[in-house]
Amino acid sequence: MAKTSKNILDEARGAIRQIDTEQARTMLDQGAMVIDVRESDEWRQGHIPQAVFVPRGFLELRIEEKAPDHKQPIILQCASGTRSLLAARTLHEMGYENLYNLTGGFNGWKDKGLPWIADRQFTQDEITRYSRHFVIPEVGEKGQAKLLEAKVLLIGMGALGSPTALYLAAAGVGTIGMVDFDVVDLSNLQRQIIHTTDRVGMPKTESAEKSIKALNPAVRVNRHDVRLSSENAMEIIGAYDVVINCGDNFPTRYLVNDACVLSKKPLVDGAIFRFEGNATVFHPDKGGPCYRCLYPEPAPPDMAPSCAEAGVLGALPGLIGSIEALEAIKLILGAGESLIGRMVYFDTLSKDYVRVLKVPRDPKCPVCSEHPTQKGLIDYEAFCGLGSAATANGVAHAAAGR
Repeated sequence: MAKTSKNILDEARGAIRQIDTEQARTMLDQGAMVIDVRESDEWRQGHIPQAVFVPRGFLELRIEEKAPDHKQPIILQCASGTRSLLAARTLHEMGYENLYNLTGGFNGWKDKGLPWIADRQFTQDEITRYSRHFVIPEVGEKGQAKLLEAKVLLIGMGALGSPTALYLAAAGVGTIGMVDFDVVDLSNLQRQIIHTTDRVGMPKTESAEKSIKALNPAVRVNRHDVRLSSENAMEIIGAYDVVINCGDNFPTRYLVNDACVLSKKPLVDGAIFRFEGNATVFHPDKGGPCYRCLYPEPAPPDMAPSCAEAGVLGALPGLIGSIEALEAIKLILGAGESLIGRMVYFDTLSKDYVRVLKVPRDPKCPVCSEHPTQKGLIDYEAFCGLGSAATANGVAHAAAGR
C-alpha cells in the first residue's frame, strides 16, 4: 500500500529526536553541527550563525563532505521543521547515528530573539553572473561576497596585467586598482590583450578600465596614473587587500616587495621571459619568503633584457597572468593552499613543461627577517644601478612583464 506524506512524516518523527531552540543552543555549545536545508534565497535572508548550508536538493550529494563523521551530533533545520525532518530521515538511512530535528526551525529561532545573521543580498544580475561560483563548495555565496568586497592592486597593465585584470573582473573582485603611467603602443598588442588597436596612444589604465567595465560594469576601478615610487607606494598599496606584481623592471619589483612586507600585504608575483615564466606568492607575515629572500641584490642591467630586447611569446603572459589571478582569488577566499613558499616555473619548450620549486625564507633577509637591516623604503633606482648578483633564473624572474 502506497504511503501518504503523513505516513512518511509520522515515521520520521518516530525515528528522529525532536528538540526545541533551548536544547539546540545547549547542543551547539557542546559541539553539535547544525545543517540548514532551506533554499538559497531563504539562507540569504537570514540564518543561524553556526549553521552549515546544504540545500535539501543537494543533501545526499554534499552531506558527507560537510559532515564526514557519521557519529557527530547533527541538528537539521529548515524554516519550520518539516523539510528538515524529512532531511533527517534521509541521513538516518545513510547511516548517520545522532540526528536531531529543530522544531519550529529558523522561524522559531528568530521569533525567540536568538542570534541570527543575514548574508550579502545579491542582485538578480549577480545571482545569474556568478551562478557557476555559487555551486562550488569552496566559493559559494559567502566566498562570492568576499570577492565582491575585496580590493586588489595590479602593478603594471601590460602583458601580465591584461589577463590578470580580466579574470579578476570576471570573478567579481569588487575593486581593482591599477598602477601604470604608460600609454598603449601598437607593439604591445601582440601580448597585452586588454588593449585594442583603436586605443593606441591612450593611457593603459584608461584602456584597461574600458575593457573591465565592458566585461563587468559593477567592478570599481581605481586608476593610479603615476610612476610608483618610495614617496607614494605605501599610501597606494595600503588601500588594498592583495597586491599583484605585473611590472617589468628591477626597481619596481624591489619597491613593491619592500612596501608589501612593511604593510604586511600578500604579494602575488609573476614574470615572463621568451618561452619561460613563473609565479609565486610572497607573504612573510604568513611565514613565507619575500622577493629579497631570493634576490637580495638585482642583476646588472646587461643581464636583464627587456621585452623589446629579448622578446616574449604572446600567449605566455596568458598562462602566468591567469595563475596570478587564481592565486589572488584563493587568498581572498582562504581556499586551498597558496603558492606561499613555492614557485610554479614553466619552460614551455621543455618536455617537462612545468615544475614546482620550493622557495625558502632567508633568516638573514635585509627586509623580512626578525632583525631587518632595512626598515623603510629606499632609492631603488640607485639601488638597482649598483646591483651585481643574479643567476640566470633571476634574470628570467625579473625579466619584462610587459
